[in-house]
Amino acid sequence: MPKVPESRRVGRMAVNEVRALLERHGHIVQEIDGGNDHGEDLHVTFVRSGQRTEDSVAVQVKGGISTRTGKGHRVPVGDHGDNWRDGSLPVLCVVHDPERGGLFWANATRQLRRAMALRKTAKSIVVPRESVLEDASLDAFVQKMRNYLARERQGVGRWADMAGVEFAPNDIVKFFENEVAEPMVFWQRRGEPYATLLHHDLDWEPVPVQEWMLRFEPIPSIGHVILDLAEAHWLMGCFKSTEWWRRPAERHDPV
Repeated sequence: MPKVPESRRVGRMAVNEVRALLERHGHIVQEIDGGNDHGEDLHVTFVRSGQRTEDSVAVQVKGGISTRTGKGHRVPVGDHGDNWRDGSLPVLCVVHDPERGGLFWANATRQLRRAMALRKTAKSIVVPRESVLEDASLDAFVQKMRNYLARERQGVGRWADMAGVEFAPNDIVKFFENEVAEPMVFWQRRGEPYATLLHHDLDWEPVPVQEWMLRFEPIPSIGHVILDLAEAHWLMGCFKSTEWWRRPAERHDPV
């Protein structure tokens, strides 16, 4: 009789563990036929208070010990890099390793975008041992991914990934693209006296900026960063429209 490969049993166990965890918490999980061939195994839609949300992700699941490293796991990218980085849904990698504690996860889309910003080719997705996916951590995981997806819909999530930064839900984030299609992002956190500039020409390295640093003559610039005139005017508008968000946050001492 035909023998069932051990890899199939391990793979099915891994997929079933991920599905069981998510469905136990009420989320919608759809298995993708032929997932191992196409780079994704599951399509997950998050649910809140019994209501389906607009937030969905794709998941690549790996099982067994073949992906183990000293500090966690590595999931090979193979020929899925472009799809995982630029597809319509963010792709997560989840590893099932019961000997190390169960399920571990990483955001493959984010890692691949960051590698591109650094002009590198990521051959694998790093899954840290600290990124545990379990009942106790699932709510925090879901909220993190929903915040991530909200920034994706706003059109700024890609730039946070490229820069390797995290936008908080109440941060003000404004996006601009100049006439040669070079993107830049103005990022203002609550109560901070400065904003942060993320710029394609600066390899997305975060640069703290303040309004007094902005110059229009003799050459448009902010600090050491050379701008074109449209970028300078856009930045001025960003500073003026977010001045109130740089004021110190009010603190209410307990009575």
